[in-house]
Amino acid sequence: MTWQGVLQIFVLLIIILPIGKLLSVYMYKFLDGGKKTFADRFFVPVEKKVYRFLGVNPDSEMSWTRYLFILLAVNFVGFVILTVLIALQPVLTWLNPAHMGRVPFWTNINTSISFVTNTNWQNYSGETTFSYLSQIWLTVEQFLSPVSGICIFLVVVRGFARSNSKTIGNFWRDFIRTTIWLVIPVAFISALVLIALGSPDNFSPYVVAHTLQGGKQIIAQGPVASMTSIMQFGDNGGAIFNANAAHPYLAPNAPSLLFQLILGMSVPVACVFLFGKMIKDKLQVKPIMAVMGILFILGAFLMYHYETAGNPALAAHGIHLASTKNYEGKESRFGVGTSTLFNNTTTAVSWGSVAAANDSMTPLGGLIPLFNMMTGEVIFGSWGVGMVGMLAYAVLTLFLAGLMVGRTPEYLGKKIESFEVKMAVLSMIIPSLAILVLSALSVAITSGQTGIFNHGPHGLTEVLYAFSSGVGNNGSAFGGLNAASPWYSATVGIAMLLGRYPMYIPLMAMGASLAKKQRIPVTAGTFPTHGILFTILLMGTVLVVGVLIFFPALALGPLAEQFAANAGKLFG
Repeated sequence: MTWQGVLQIFVLLIIILPIGKLLSVYMYKFLDGGKKTFADRFFVPVEKKVYRFLGVNPDSEMSWTRYLFILLAVNFVGFVILTVLIALQPVLTWLNPAHMGRVPFWTNINTSISFVTNTNWQNYSGETTFSYLSQIWLTVEQFLSPVSGICIFLVVVRGFARSNSKTIGNFWRDFIRTTIWLVIPVAFISALVLIALGSPDNFSPYVVAHTLQGGKQIIAQGPVASMTSIMQFGDNGGAIFNANAAHPYLAPNAPSLLFQLILGMSVPVACVFLFGKMIKDKLQVKPIMAVMGILFILGAFLMYHYETAGNPALAAHGIHLASTKNYEGKESRFGVGTSTLFNNTTTAVSWGSVAAANDSMTPLGGLIPLFNMMTGEVIFGSWGVGMVGMLAYAVLTLFLAGLMVGRTPEYLGKKIESFEVKMAVLSMIIPSLAILVLSALSVAITSGQTGIFNHGPHGLTEVLYAFSSGVGNNGSAFGGLNAASPWYSATVGIAMLLGRYPMYIPLMAMGASLAKKQRIPVTAGTFPTHGILFTILLMGTVLVVGVLIFFPALALGPLAEQFAANAGKLFG
């Protein structure tokens, strides 16, 4: 490890925190503050035309069930449209210079679910599977899918902010305003920045290059900067190239990679500050931000450490190269430090873009991104839903604290009763159960076993990673798995659905329940939720819940592989 590699972890946070805070001010004004922004003169006329076209009233408040129904309907329509358009790729020959053919049925279904749920899991190579037109359809969904996460966030946080209220806002207003005021302008500006930093953006035919050895190489082209900007800003992660951020077109240099990290982290960090603004108590931001920041730093540091420590299996056999860093699967332009920081960030923040091969990590190095997802993607997490997941942990933390002191827990002036606790726990049980059950089925039946290309604990880790990524709506892959097979296409698709809707619907119900309650005054018996003690309890709850649920599976996967590597045992 080098001091520069460690320092860049803290530099990234130092850069992103003020950006997130400024962005939260802007988001609060157009979403919940009722204040004018500098962009109103441009966007208000567009907004009114969209409402008129849809025939909706943006000022009509909704119950949470109506809000949820419309959210699900919009997502379902997006899924159907995307599935049909992908299926028509052989017919829609416009913008298809490479003559891409039919997309397999299960790949189509998996991809449509993936992009609608903001997962962007890809069991194909984009440059050899989809035409430019199909990539555009996927890009459109990358604009819309993260906005659903903001809508879920607004419902839950309004539950804490409102009192004696049976409504939680208007879906159309939240959805359309976020899209027009935030997603489109930032993605447009970001695409221009990425072009300036070296990423191409075109619809040119693929380039055929003749090498010095007399060979032939086909170099894919495409609207790289346009897709990358919303891919990273929207925490989507679905890239135009299979190599993702390791591709020289997608990240031509270190400044481009840093800019993409800032893009991906900006809205998740802003949501933490936005939470404080909406509940009108900025002190509540500190413990949540502290827990997220500490867990992020620990993950980045440990992943960097284990990858610079080298391969223990080589050391056990006395191979001289064992003393060097684990360079396998790393992008040489960025090195071990930057590659591991990027991969840790994109699994903590839940957008799944990678700059190095996770499958080539050391066992404990690969454990870090896996555990980031198993915690429920609450270390900043994706647009809105990461913060919502952390609020579920906060409710559980206060429930446990209430058990210790024999008092009904309170949070932000609301009594946390049995219904709220049940909803919070249910949101944690559903994804955990999905990961473990689907992984167990995959290693137990022939259809799942035939898709595992590696023997021993590494193969189990690959399966656990696939379903953790699906449930966590992350989208990154460990590799070494036939993810395009019908079994994994179907089951990972189920995992993505479970991780998006059944996981967060209980929390929306919790928010609606809290909105109906009367705010109660703070008393001497109220547990303070803005100090060091609550911060420690909250972080402990996140870690303990994750460890208790997944430790047996992790012990059979990455931990067993690490012990075997230390003893020099290889699996072939």
